[in-house]
Amino acid sequence: MAIDSATLQRVTAQLYERSLKKIPDDTRAALARAETAETDVTGKRMLKIMLQSADAAQQDNELVCSDVGIPVYSIKIGTRVQFEGPVRAAITRGFAELVQRSDPPILKMVTNPLTHERSHAGKDMPLLSFDVIDDADYVEIVCAPKAMGTGRWEAIDVFVYPTLEQIERFILDTVLRAGSQPCLPIVIGVGIGGTFDHAARLAKESVLRPFGRTNPEPILAAMEQRLLDAVNAMGFGPMGTGGDASAMAVHIDYAASHGFVPVAVCLNCWINRRTAARIHNDGRVEDLHW
Repeated sequence: MAIDSATLQRVTAQLYERSLKKIPDDTRAALARAETAETDVTGKRMLKIMLQSADAAQQDNELVCSDVGIPVYSIKIGTRVQFEGPVRAAITRGFAELVQRSDPPILKMVTNPLTHERSHAGKDMPLLSFDVIDDADYVEIVCAPKAMGTGRWEAIDVFVYPTLEQIERFILDTVLRAGSQPCLPIVIGVGIGGTFDHAARLAKESVLRPFGRTNPEPILAAMEQRLLDAVNAMGFGPMGTGGDASAMAVHIDYAASHGFVPVAVCLNCWINRRTAARIHNDGRVEDLHW
């Protein structure tokens, strides 16, 4: 059998819609832990309001946030997968179909960078990245819409044989410059090494990592904890109201590089939008949950 365009269209639209109306389970649990541990009275109250808001959105089938972001999909294709019909066009149609039927409506967030005209469609939209999975008979699709709050403050720079201290300083400077704007507490993803584009890809993949999964690289595991402690010591707190919870996690990955070392910092807001599914060759759709 083969994966048909209609299934791709339906599943990608459903993933986008689900990401807008329900925060991931691991994220809700992290926010609940932060609310319990928060020592600042206002910060604690804010976390409680955020949890109540997320629960109400899920219960009432409403948007958690009116900024629905722009459609971004990471797609990994098994080498034994077969397609029947177009792939990119199916995903584009899925987003267009969601726009037409969404209630509440999806605002026009897709913006032409040259004219600032806003629409639901545009060049290269939805944004798609592709990779392969050896010997797999399924396509794995992750939807992670990108909104203004975090997208505005992400950063990348290229260093030459940097020390770990230099890398950490850049990451902390990026978070400090963002302040409370990315809708705290955030998730911070970092990519180190490779090339400019590969580091950005690593950062994006890192921000999607499930909570509680220890980094297998001891140097990075220690760095993640140091950075998380340092960010939370900044005192921005939930939504900038002050407190201990400025970040829920710092996730880092790396790739071999040259003497030049790109470092990319990707951010996700407190909603931490990410949904995923696998479509198998036999037509079966497997929902993946964090």
